[in-house]
Amino acid sequence: MADLTAMQSMIEFENYTAGPSATTTKDLPNEQAPAKGKTQPKYTHVAAVHPRQRTSCLSHDSEQSPSFLGFRNLMVIVLVVMNLRLVVENFMKYGVLICIRCHDYRRIDVLLSTVLYALVPCHLFVAYIIELGAAQHAKGALGRLKRSDYHPNDDLFQESRSFQATWSTIAWAHGINATFCLLVTTYVVYYHIHHPLIGSICQVHAIVVWLKICSYAFTNRDLRHAYLNPSSATALPELYSQCPYPRNVTISNLAYFWWAPTLVYQPVYPRSPSIRWLFVAKRLAECFALSMFIWLASAQYAAPVLRNSLDKIKTLDVASIIERLMKLSTISLIIWLAGFFAIFQSALNALAEVMHFGDREFYTDWWNSPSVGNYWRTWNKPVYHFMRRHIYSPLVGRGYSSRFASTMVFVFSGLLHELLVGIPTHNIIGVAFIGMMVQLPMIHLTAPLEKMQGINGRVIGNCIFWISFCLVGQPLAALMYFFAWQAKYGSVSRLEKG
Repeated sequence: MADLTAMQSMIEFENYTAGPSATTTKDLPNEQAPAKGKTQPKYTHVAAVHPRQRTSCLSHDSEQSPSFLGFRNLMVIVLVVMNLRLVVENFMKYGVLICIRCHDYRRIDVLLSTVLYALVPCHLFVAYIIELGAAQHAKGALGRLKRSDYHPNDDLFQESRSFQATWSTIAWAHGINATFCLLVTTYVVYYHIHHPLIGSICQVHAIVVWLKICSYAFTNRDLRHAYLNPSSATALPELYSQCPYPRNVTISNLAYFWWAPTLVYQPVYPRSPSIRWLFVAKRLAECFALSMFIWLASAQYAAPVLRNSLDKIKTLDVASIIERLMKLSTISLIIWLAGFFAIFQSALNALAEVMHFGDREFYTDWWNSPSVGNYWRTWNKPVYHFMRRHIYSPLVGRGYSSRFASTMVFVFSGLLHELLVGIPTHNIIGVAFIGMMVQLPMIHLTAPLEKMQGINGRVIGNCIFWISFCLVGQPLAALMYFFAWQAKYGSVSRLEKG
């Protein structure tokens, strides 16, 4: 009996130590499930948990990049908590600073801005009159070229000279018209509109119309040249065949370009089939909500930081200025991001939907920019398309180097930024222009990082972009223009007089 008991014990032990591949019935697929009633071997402690070579998931040698969704959630939570602490500290220190009636705007500001907004588009109508005359001249020239007694060499030479002379006259007419439009607005805003926000709206509108007039003139000039020289090497896009020159020179065509969310003129644009009014309502609601948020954040949080920085700037306390810049960087970044979303995602998409404008790529993923240059190519596509089409590409096509063309683009952009910021604040101090010029060495510094093999260069370039963007660019410019405004109209000037 004892021998039988010992034999049964040995059999049970062997079944228990059957090997690491032992599994239970529920671990097997249905088709591999053993017959009912059979005993399964049990798991042992000899399973190979290190069957092959593996790397840590954060290591560069890892076969697959891990997801950083958890870290992203952590960073968002930390950012929210830190800003909530600042909210509590701000209310404890200053109380509620929101005041609708405290804005220093004057009735004359509203009146002049309304007049400017109504008059500026009139320059588009003048541009239409100029192009209408040019189109009539082109039709006559083409008719003369097609007459029966046409002599190819002599007549073509004469028409070419006539075209150049006509284009010079048209160019001067467009230049005077567009420049007069911008100069009048600039003069009125600088000398007669006190409120900087109202002045900024007027200045933005004037600059946008000015750029549209320039694009309208340049594009029609090339369309007219292709119309008079159909055998030339210049090939027009297939899209333009839907509305060939000079059929595009109409009031309705120009009016569509005036309201279209683009700065580059085309006779034809890709069009969406219908208007989704619910989509428009959502985008407008986003724009309104973000505008309110920007106003509240600026009045409650940004303004106190700026005011508390005035005495530090006046005494050139460098350490305190750096501390204020770092403190201002967070709120200025939040305000800028809210403004970016409100304009490029909400407002422009709503306008594009109403206008049936099909190309909605107003920006790409600029936040992942591996270089400063990539940021300027991706964050504001309407302006980028204008600069590339009407400044950069023509200069390169005329034999200038790409570096010289890029420099001219940033010089032009710097002048526009100075007009956009310095004129409404009544202080032409050159900070916006210098800021744009500083971008050139930053672009050359980070360009090699964008081309490096692997991810390290792109990560370093993206960090350089964010540091220059958050800590140096916007906060410093805001401090300088706010100090200049206060020195001219506010507390600094009163302190100096006292």
